Amino acid sequence: MTIRYLLDTNIVSQPISRRPDRKVISRLTEYGGHCAIAAPIWHELTYGCERLPAGRRKTALEDYLKSVVQSSFPILPYDELAAAWHGRERARLETLGKAAPYVDGQIAAITKQNGLTLVTANAKDFALFDGLSVVDWSA
Repeated sequence: MTIRYLLDTNIVSQPISRRPDRKVISRLTEYGGHCAIAAPIWHELTYGCERLPAGRRKTALEDYLKSVVQSSFPILPYDELAAAWHGRERARLETLGKAAPYVDGQIAAITKQNGLTLVTANAKDFALFDGLSVVDWSA
């Protein structure tokens, strides 16, 4: 299948959240085969898991990351092309007196350089990036 979407952390986390968003779950079911995640998203997911105390919640999250996320979604790298785009965008935003979190820039760059649409519940976090296709499946 062709990859069309890059999933943000808040979307990947929905199936195991305490109150999953039904709209997001429905779209993940429908489009999951067309989705990937970015290396910085994988970092956020594993970091969040590792910070949890030992217990059922951590074990469930570890299982979810390994058996669902890692096996279902390709993990796209922050490579030379993404880094160059990110550098140009950071410089452009700086000249406008604006800034975005570094990791959001990495995610935006990976999305843009792979010709994908970013799926996030926080579209405003990515609004500053030029020409980035963003959709909110929770809307």
